[in-house]
Amino acid sequence: METVAALASWIRGHPNVSVTATVAVICVLVGFATGFWLLFRLAYVIAAAIPLSYFWTREMARGLEVEVHRTDQRVTQGQPIEGQIWVRSRSLVPKVWLEVEDPSSVPGHSSRRVLTLGVRGVASWSYRTRTRLRGVYTLGPVRVTARDPFGFFSVTRTFGDSTSILVYPNAPDLANFYVPPANLPGEGRIRRRTHNVTPNVAGLRPYQPGDSYNRIHWPATARTGDPMVKLFELDPASDIWVVLDLEGRHHVGEGEESTEEVAVSLAASICRYFIQQNRTVGLMTFGQDLRVDEPDRGQNHYTRMLETLAMARAVGDAPISNLLLEESRRFGRHTTVVVVSPSTDPQWPLTLISLSTRGVKVAAVLLEANTFGEAPSPLDAYGTLASGGVYTFTVKKADDIGRVLSAGVDTERESARMAAEPGGGKP
Repeated sequence: METVAALASWIRGHPNVSVTATVAVICVLVGFATGFWLLFRLAYVIAAAIPLSYFWTREMARGLEVEVHRTDQRVTQGQPIEGQIWVRSRSLVPKVWLEVEDPSSVPGHSSRRVLTLGVRGVASWSYRTRTRLRGVYTLGPVRVTARDPFGFFSVTRTFGDSTSILVYPNAPDLANFYVPPANLPGEGRIRRRTHNVTPNVAGLRPYQPGDSYNRIHWPATARTGDPMVKLFELDPASDIWVVLDLEGRHHVGEGEESTEEVAVSLAASICRYFIQQNRTVGLMTFGQDLRVDEPDRGQNHYTRMLETLAMARAVGDAPISNLLLEESRRFGRHTTVVVVSPSTDPQWPLTLISLSTRGVKVAAVLLEANTFGEAPSPLDAYGTLASGGVYTFTVKKADDIGRVLSAGVDTERESARMAAEPGGGKP
């Protein structure tokens, strides 16, 4: 039974061989019945062609060298993934039909070529694929498939290893972005430790392998006789928390024109803006699980937040109001909370307003989901936010993120100018 099953599987995998062999048998039978000699000649040719094609195909798959050079393993959404492939033949047998492909899970990626190589021939080409969506994708390994001219047999070989490509979300540059400033408690503020080098030294500790030499405190080292390393802390300044709503039921649209992609891009732009201002920024999301990047500064911290956003998916089942309540212990009078959400649930604006009554400075970026697809109107949520004094930006599907998020600065400057006029700007 196993032999019959294996034979049946082989026949299904080589339909052209099965059909051709059947034709040869029919030619022999008809030749015996009619005595027509040409049918015997045709059967002989088929009987010789099948094994010759088999051995030729196997030989074409041998003696190959494949070299591939790819771009960096991290790119930003919209940037291309580039690669170059060289295929060399070390054989004296011509390679008539070689299908070469560098497969990838990147949407829209295509790098397949059909080559013919002569004796010790060489071929090369480059590919360039634009990254449309953020996330983690794979490239490779390179597959080379040799086929005979009749399509009887094929032999596939792989070269190299697969490579992971991380596509960061697009983060448009913001010329300005206004959020209400937090109240600073001054010298009463407890400073937080940081791995970055700052002007503030919090203390000393013994040297550990891996510590940089520029952190060694030489006077203490000379006094104790053991290497001592400085500990640093952040300057007293308000923290910025960016809270991204990933509750799946509120997100609509597909691909690049979805609320999920735009919301992630908004969060990345806001984080980038405050990192460039040397502010301490934290990121909080709840998709597949709770992800919290504690407030910190610097490009390395921004890269960590981009990695979190690259993997963010709108598959969460926790309402943004619940997330704000559960994590409210992180928000104090020295923090500003910026919520990015397409939700029309009336509860989360009320939760944000309740945070503001505790002295937390709050702002909201509300995506109008009904411009991305079928969704309720956000007017009720916007009205609740406005009535509660929450500084709110609204973003539609076709909006320029940089222009929309910078518009609040002009409004704030005009309010400040009018307040500075005699009489508080009143006629």
